[in-house]
Amino acid sequence: MDALFVSTLAVAIAEIGDKTQLLALVLAARYRKPWPIVAGILVATVLNHALAGWLGAIVSGWVDPQWLRWGVALSFLAVAAWALVPDKLDEDEAKAPRFGPFLATLVAFFIVEMGDKTQVATVVLAAQYDPLWQVVAGTTLGMALANVPVVLLGSRFAAKLPLKAARYAAAALFAGLGLWVAFTGLPG
Repeated sequence: MDALFVSTLAVAIAEIGDKTQLLALVLAARYRKPWPIVAGILVATVLNHALAGWLGAIVSGWVDPQWLRWGVALSFLAVAAWALVPDKLDEDEAKAPRFGPFLATLVAFFIVEMGDKTQVATVVLAAQYDPLWQVVAGTTLGMALANVPVVLLGSRFAAKLPLKAARYAAAALFAGLGLWVAFTGLPG
């Protein structure tokens, strides 16, 4: 259950103020149909993070455990530094496709999540933790915890998010994970 818990916590904190959260707000404001947007977020996240997790699990099998340990530690530290940089939604990303809310959300989230810090965190978490399904379930749950309230409550809630504090908390969490792996090694 460590994989599920750590993955959920890491991604939920890292997602606050992320560009995909801003995209959720834009889609909620545009379509005003929260449940198809929530479903699109969940399906896109499961698909994207399953691919990322699979990649992390494959890489962990190819790399010598000592190199993997330091690679994971450095990756967590890099994500910690990245978390300190505020995300902004580009104008092109704010324009949803002309499809309905579910398909627009599914496509937009899947694309915007490519190379995002939460996807990178999923790769790193999958390289570190077993079983893979718990990592993917945890990262998906973390995305849902951060994005569903934004979709359901809209701009009133998003304006009250303590984004700076969330970035610092995410950076501290990932730095702590990086140092923990560096000093104790990989679990299991």
